[in-house]
Amino acid sequence: MSEKPIYKKILLKLSGEALMGPLEHGIDADTCVSFATQIKEVADLGVKIGIVVGGGNIFRGQVASKSFDLERTVADSMGMLATIMNGLALQNALEHLGLATRVMSAITMTSVAEPYIRRRAVRHLEKGRVVIFVGGTGNPYFTTDTAAALRASEINADVIMKATKVDGVYSDDPVKNKSAVKYDEIQFIDALKQNLKVMDATAISMCMDNKMPIVVFNLLQVGNIKRAVLGEKIGTIVR
Repeated sequence: MSEKPIYKKILLKLSGEALMGPLEHGIDADTCVSFATQIKEVADLGVKIGIVVGGGNIFRGQVASKSFDLERTVADSMGMLATIMNGLALQNALEHLGLATRVMSAITMTSVAEPYIRRRAVRHLEKGRVVIFVGGTGNPYFTTDTAAALRASEINADVIMKATKVDGVYSDDPVKNKSAVKYDEIQFIDALKQNLKVMDATAISMCMDNKMPIVVFNLLQVGNIKRAVLGEKIGTIVR
């Protein structure tokens, strides 16, 4: 296969859990470096890259609001702050590889990250910088999936690439149900009707309204980000 990408601008959605690697919580340094290396491979192809990173490896607001009797708005704010720590760690790994990177936060924190301004983000991408979007949407009750759908639409990305621990979208949980069927392609409306957990319903609806395709693939297989960008048939495409 040629080294010509089929997507010129992507929004990569990384879960916080993915950054844990073999750890039970926190950030695994080797895993972070591995992700950064794979991202650099794609950047070297001339692809413009935006990244939305979650914070579940440090703090999950929705879970904590039930476990610790925290107000949901407080718990979600704590979860959004966790994404900033992950974004800074990923920025550090990318810059060690020589990639110009900017962290842009929906929560104002100017000493460690730029405030998110759409025009500035687009300009960074035009200059070849990797932009890491953190702080979710800046509002409680919205997941980082929704933040990914929002930022992808705002920067006019060609696709959202959702990196997960499984190799695509299945009719049921493949861990619990061995007879679950993997989809190579599925429509947005069918994903919503079947409640397939590709992303949350708000994010899928936003992607459907904006005709933003989603590629769901296994991040744990090294090189899959590049394969997806080059158009290799991996994972599941939702459109």
